[in-house]
Amino acid sequence: MSATHDDTTELNVYGSAISYYTGKFEGYLRYKEIPYRFVAMSPTISRRLVRETGTAQIPAVELPDGRFMTDTTPMIDWFETRHPESAVIPRDPLQAFVSRLVEDYAEEWLWRPAMHFRWSYRPDALLLSRKIADELLSGIPLPGFAKRFVMRQRQGGFYVRRDGVNRETWDHVESIYFNTLDRLSDIFSTRPFLLGEAPTLADFGFFASMFRHFSQDPTPAEIMRTRAPAVFEWQARLWNARASTTSGELVSGVPEDWEPFLNDIGEAYLPYLCANAEGFAAGRRRHDATIQGVRYRNLPVSQYRVWCLERLRAHFEALPDETRAQARALLERHGCWKPLWQTPNLESRHDPDGQVPFRGRKVHYDPRGPRG
Repeated sequence: MSATHDDTTELNVYGSAISYYTGKFEGYLRYKEIPYRFVAMSPTISRRLVRETGTAQIPAVELPDGRFMTDTTPMIDWFETRHPESAVIPRDPLQAFVSRLVEDYAEEWLWRPAMHFRWSYRPDALLLSRKIADELLSGIPLPGFAKRFVMRQRQGGFYVRRDGVNRETWDHVESIYFNTLDRLSDIFSTRPFLLGEAPTLADFGFFASMFRHFSQDPTPAEIMRTRAPAVFEWQARLWNARASTTSGELVSGVPEDWEPFLNDIGEAYLPYLCANAEGFAAGRRRHDATIQGVRYRNLPVSQYRVWCLERLRAHFEALPDETRAQARALLERHGCWKPLWQTPNLESRHDPDGQVPFRGRKVHYDPRGPRG
């Protein structure tokens, strides 16, 4: 990457070339033209990240002053305050709030189908277990076939079967991907990015799954090329976009073609966050949830996703009074208002001292293994 910001010329990004969140953050840095050096994960790097951040979560960023950061959305917020030019968070407060809501939904709700397609289909699992073994487990003195087998068993067990994917939920999990492709295709038939002529935070939220998982893993990639070539084109366009050469205006307000996403947030994502938060408040490690008529059983409780709900509430409460009224009307219209506030006395304790992104915290369910 060419240097355009002198204070970040020694930025190191520790991650994986197949990682959901590493791809998202690299896409952001590339667009903002913030120079960085990619450092592939290894057992040695993983141990160092645990020492420096408290977790092996990727991507992790090492700043020139030696500080480490992790968790992509708070990192983007931090970088935006230091590089406000070509901002990816819309200036309009209503657009900014809805963009944060959609970004959170895109990242967290597409995680399960992304992991399902990667580890439930044999061609994908064989390919990705080889890539992970080659990239992340190269220093472990075991035969390659053994490392690949262990990785397939671990990832498929932990992130698929133990995350609620079974015969009863299989079709619903896959429909999340199919519906997202159709909705994004409608948007990209009229403009190059989700809100207009330049990428915004919501683009990077969807990019996490679409770039390093759905557009590259064999099974979902073939589906994308066949069903939604405009989405395949968009993820390449975003990877290639640079702020210095990307110009144009955003649409005004919240566009009508975002309404299917808002409806899904009200019907599916926020009710899931509430069920998870209620399980967390009750001290449970597992919980059940009925989503769009489909019963998910024995899902892992995620402290991080309680924090996601906390942050969405905080972003709403920080809106100016007039914008807050507009946002409430929009949320009510799409069935989002009630589930946003359904769970009382929300307290995640995920970041009680406000150290994120400069201190790693457990994300999703397992702080140890690769997320990707």
